[in-house]
Amino acid sequence: MVTSARKDDHLRIVYEEDVSSTGISTGLDLYRFVHEALPEIDLDTIDTSTHFLGHKLAFPLLISSMTGGTVQGGELNRVLATAAAEAGIGMGLGSARAMVEHPEVAGTFLVKQTVADLVLFVNLGAVQLNYGYTADDCAKLVDQTQADGLILHLNPLQEALQPEGNTRFNDLIHKIETVCNRLPVPVIIKEVGWGLSARTARRLIDAGVSALDIAGAGGTSWSQVEYFRQDEDAGRDVAAAFRDWGIPTADALHSVRSVNASIPLIASGGLQNGVDVAKCLALGADIAAMAAPLLRAAMVSPEALHEELRTLHRQLRIVMFATGSQDIAALRKADIVKVSTPSSHNYAK
Repeated sequence: MVTSARKDDHLRIVYEEDVSSTGISTGLDLYRFVHEALPEIDLDTIDTSTHFLGHKLAFPLLISSMTGGTVQGGELNRVLATAAAEAGIGMGLGSARAMVEHPEVAGTFLVKQTVADLVLFVNLGAVQLNYGYTADDCAKLVDQTQADGLILHLNPLQEALQPEGNTRFNDLIHKIETVCNRLPVPVIIKEVGWGLSARTARRLIDAGVSALDIAGAGGTSWSQVEYFRQDEDAGRDVAAAFRDWGIPTADALHSVRSVNASIPLIASGGLQNGVDVAKCLALGADIAAMAAPLLRAAMVSPEALHEELRTLHRQLRIVMFATGSQDIAALRKADIVKVSTPSSHNYAK
């Protein structure tokens, strides 16, 4: 199947089917903020803005890389880009591999032609560096899309489950290092929903990456997406075994932050609301990222997406108010406790 057709397949499946992980959660439900009944701040003066890789964001959120390369993907990218710019947050494009293989679809990725005031990251599968793609190709994608940085995604399990998957992940770290050394913009490495381990994070940081997106498990299961793409029972049986695979988002965030205290971190993977965003910041992330909830809203209407982003922002502000956090720096220091089960509590200091 050609890359563009596969992308439309992914969009349809994520929108129509139940592709959530089962038997594994993000782990964020095991954390609770300590509520402050006397916050000593004014809700109206709370500052949700932050900086990420040199760019100011109105609140710490990135619309995760999702789509592009098809007519439908292009329309959604324009809706997502417009909403991101108006909300003052960042956006990642879907894999631009389709743009390289089929130059005629390049327009579906060129959102900055109409939405210039946007923090934008172009995205490519890191494994393509083992299939003929070079640092020069990456630089060309950045130039064509006017992107502020490059995201290289890691998805070995997904590739292994795809009939047309690219699975030569050997010696990839050296090629990632070459890209980091040659590109004039930040290079971010992200998983796609099974989490980054401490070992992998350490190797990537040593290779010179600018930031990491831990993209933990507990949200959309891409093994389940590939399950619905299979034509044969045998393929479905293989994919079905991995629905509970991966490192939960909270665990991946903790592990990667413990490796390096200063590397910019994006937390994604199953986040559902502004409370989840706030938890991730308190647990060590610099910003958070979301995909499926925003994609589903965008597929309803631009208005639905705008309303979803307004709701997320308001939820975050209220968390900050209820924890006495005047700004994002204070939220990162807010008291948050781990409980033994989602329904138990231990708020002793």
